[in-house]
Amino acid sequence: MKFLVRIPSANHSCRLKSARKKREAKSGQPATSEVHESAKEPSSDGAKKKYRKEKPWDHEGIDHWKPVSMSKEDVPSTGVLMEESSFATLFPQYREQYLKQVWPDVKSLLAEHELVGELNLIEGSMTVRTTKKTWDPYIIVKARDMIKLLARSVPLPQAKKVLDDEVYCDIMKIGGLVRSKERFVKRRQRLVGPNGSTLKAIELLTQCFVLVQGQTVSIMGSIKGIKQVRRIVEDCFHNIHPIYHIKELMIRRELEKDPELKNENWERFLPHFKNRNVQRKKLKTKKAKKKTKDVFPPQPAPRKEDLQMESGEFFLNEKERQLRQRIAKREAQQAKSAEKRRERAKEYEPPVPKAKKPKKASEESAKEIAQRLARKAQVNSSKKRPASDLLL
Repeated sequence: MKFLVRIPSANHSCRLKSARKKREAKSGQPATSEVHESAKEPSSDGAKKKYRKEKPWDHEGIDHWKPVSMSKEDVPSTGVLMEESSFATLFPQYREQYLKQVWPDVKSLLAEHELVGELNLIEGSMTVRTTKKTWDPYIIVKARDMIKLLARSVPLPQAKKVLDDEVYCDIMKIGGLVRSKERFVKRRQRLVGPNGSTLKAIELLTQCFVLVQGQTVSIMGSIKGIKQVRRIVEDCFHNIHPIYHIKELMIRRELEKDPELKNENWERFLPHFKNRNVQRKKLKTKKAKKKTKDVFPPQPAPRKEDLQMESGEFFLNEKERQLRQRIAKREAQQAKSAEKRRERAKEYEPPVPKAKKPKKASEESAKEIAQRLARKAQVNSSKKRPASDLLL
């Protein structure tokens, strides 16, 4: 494809300049092109700002990322929304009873922001939609997050906080992070901790609300806190214990208090944990017996016919063989019945009398004690030597 470009000649440019001067002489004002040329001149701020006009409200101390608050008085009476928006979400059957109880409170909460909420118990869904009077265009997204949290077992007093401007939420799906169901249950319990202590520590350090329910984790808080919790949850299901992250967050909290370390790298203060392959105890296996190298090979196992030949059964006919089996069976029955009779007869045998134990001192009567002491005194008196023996 060819393009034709017309290049103005020198005579043409001279004619344009003369026509411009005639217009200036008639009107008494400079031509518009010269005004633009004067505006295009580079200012003292630099070449980047040559098209930018000075704005009195724009200065160095202003925060461009500060969230802008919006009230009902700032919006015109005609409204700001041209179309109706709506969001719907399903909820499990076990939440139906609770949602029926709190739905009047949900409707009154949505009415403060000029929203409408519907609860469909037949389909098992919740719906929020805007109206012509809705003055905040972003509140419908916040209301969508609220009904999602209600469906994931977050109580209403906590879920309604997401309607505030500086509170955000995230619903993580953790069902597909681990393949094995048993491993998934163990790591989910590891995230919660004994009596919920690990989860409580995460909430205190990140300033977030965390709820583990089924195959999801509901998080509410600031954007920074939600990112930290998401990282902890993902690493927990990738076999990194949450206690490592809790220790790191505690150290970071202490470092933030020191103004001297504000602009320094904190890597030297933070702990570095390495993955270690812990050697587990090996199961004791039975040692195989060493094979002895015999000169002669082992004898083969005897056949059934060989055993019958040894017992003489092989040379008998069928009737004799059956008769022999019946006799052997009857003898075994008689031996077993005789053994049972002996066991039954033992129950009627008189018990063997136990040997009498010597009486203890505590079991003796007062009369026996007196007799024993009298005998002891007589023995001692007979053993005494006379006084004449002592003098010698």
